[in-house]
Amino acid sequence: MDPTQNDLQALREIVRDLVARVDRLERRLEAGELSAVATPAVPAPKVAPPPTPPAPMSLRPPQGEPVPIPSIPPRPVPASPEVEANLESRIGSHWLNRIGIAAVLIGVAYFLKFAFDNNWIGPAGRVTIGLLAGIAVVIWSERFRTHGYKFFSYSLKAVGIGVMYLSLWAAFHVYGLLPSGLVFVAMLALTASTAALAIAEDAEILAAFALTGGFSTPFLLSTGENHELQLFSYLVVLDLAAVVMVARKPWRRLLALSYLGTLVLYVGWYAEFYNRRQISSTVAFATLFFAIFAIAPLIAQRPEQEAAPFTGIPLILAFVNAGVYFLQIYGMFEESDRHTMAWFALGLAAVYIGLSRLAGERFPDPDKARKLHFLHLAVAIGFITIAIPIRLDGHWITIGWLVEAGVLLWIGDRIRSTFMSGLAVAALALGVMRLLTKLDDFTVTTLVFNARLSTFAVAIAVLGGSAWYGIRRADEVGRLGAAIAVIALNALALVALSLEVSDYYARELAANGPLQGGYNSPSWTALRSIRIAEGFTYSALWMAYGAMLMVVGFWRRSAFVRWQALALIAATTVKVFVYDVSQLDRGYRIVSFIVLGVMLLAISFVYQRDWLQLSGGPKKSEGTSPSA
Repeated sequence: MDPTQNDLQALREIVRDLVARVDRLERRLEAGELSAVATPAVPAPKVAPPPTPPAPMSLRPPQGEPVPIPSIPPRPVPASPEVEANLESRIGSHWLNRIGIAAVLIGVAYFLKFAFDNNWIGPAGRVTIGLLAGIAVVIWSERFRTHGYKFFSYSLKAVGIGVMYLSLWAAFHVYGLLPSGLVFVAMLALTASTAALAIAEDAEILAAFALTGGFSTPFLLSTGENHELQLFSYLVVLDLAAVVMVARKPWRRLLALSYLGTLVLYVGWYAEFYNRRQISSTVAFATLFFAIFAIAPLIAQRPEQEAAPFTGIPLILAFVNAGVYFLQIYGMFEESDRHTMAWFALGLAAVYIGLSRLAGERFPDPDKARKLHFLHLAVAIGFITIAIPIRLDGHWITIGWLVEAGVLLWIGDRIRSTFMSGLAVAALALGVMRLLTKLDDFTVTTLVFNARLSTFAVAIAVLGGSAWYGIRRADEVGRLGAAIAVIALNALALVALSLEVSDYYARELAANGPLQGGYNSPSWTALRSIRIAEGFTYSALWMAYGAMLMVVGFWRRSAFVRWQALALIAATTVKVFVYDVSQLDRGYRIVSFIVLGVMLLAISFVYQRDWLQLSGGPKKSEGTSPSA
């Protein structure tokens, strides 16, 4: 028989067998014999290297063996990616929707204006039409929500709610049909209804509509008169309602909206109506607003919301609320009692330390507690830093910041907090910068024992403590911080001692009197002698300090300190060879070079004897000479 016919016959048998299997499966399905069961996961077979293609063979199986069914690998189905809203869909579904709503409102407004101008509808009818139209739009929007068009439904609700607010405003402000009290109650009921609808439908956007309407009510009903008690009491109720909604739902953006609305109304009232006679009530309401939004960040992230991320809104709110409240009170009390504000800042620091503890206790998860906890600590330290310049004057400000840095360093070391150590570094930097920029304007009358050197001594002591704490950390950050602290310590010590030298010779110059006569006059000779002595004293001071550093470096076996000594000695050497040679008298010049030479030879001898075994070889005996 032709081999091709044999192959076709084999294929027919395979197809006949498959048809029989499918027929049996269909019968079993119709009889209900098969049940849906979970298909166990089949491990993926190990991929073997492809074998060498065999020689072509006949499709007909050997005699007496079953017909093999060829396994056809399934075509890979690409996983459907998650559909993201692109620019086109956003424009079509969002922006066109909003533009369309605005166009409808403008068209209706033009029609109503035309009708009103022609007196087709009276004032009462106009208000009634607005209220009924707003209610109808809100009810009509529910039809779209039930059919899955939530965004469009919420947009219609915004239109309806806005029309109702404007209608109530027109009833009072334009036509005078209703008293302000009745309209206020109606707007309050509208706000509460919108908030209830937002909670019922779990819609944050509706809650935002409710708050927007609530904060717009004072603007809509304003008569230009001062109603502080009524306005701020209403804002307190509105803010508490916002906090309650945030406590029930994870709508943290409502806190930002509520705070912004409160701040705008407060600032508007303060600029227009505040006077000193109202200071007690204004401070009381400002404190109440502060307390609400100080607690709100702790409520915004509930402990049971483990999966919810801690957004930045509560953190920003905690920081801004503290700063705004302090500025409010400072603006009212700064002129009358400045020192009281320092105690007020310290009181706020204590409040935020307490809030930081509450944050740590409320959130067992350290990742969630850390951000709010450390933010409250940072705010507390900030208030302490502010209190120092408010309460103190002159160099006591610098000392206060330096002492604060030392206390923070101690606390950071006790609780193993890098954050507290960072705050200590910030306070220390403030103190050192103020010291170096000469903002304290010291009046020095005695040598060494004066306020300036005492302030430098405090800074040097705190830097020494920073270096010690950094070494104790035994990590890379600690070592880097210790190195910077040691360098800053030596630099400050040199600056302080050099300033003492400068002040001493400034008094000598003042005692010498003003310059009289020419270059050969006795006055000029005395002046030049003082300047020469001053230059020599600087060289001697730097040599002595460099030698002291070298001794400390050898004693502590610290290459880092020895390198600083070498750098200072090198600078002094350059000064001696460049400046002292040309400026100093022969006696001072001789002494400078001899002292410098002796010191360099002594240091060189110590290095050549290798007492610290810096070369890594065995320690030399007294009689052996260093190798070349």
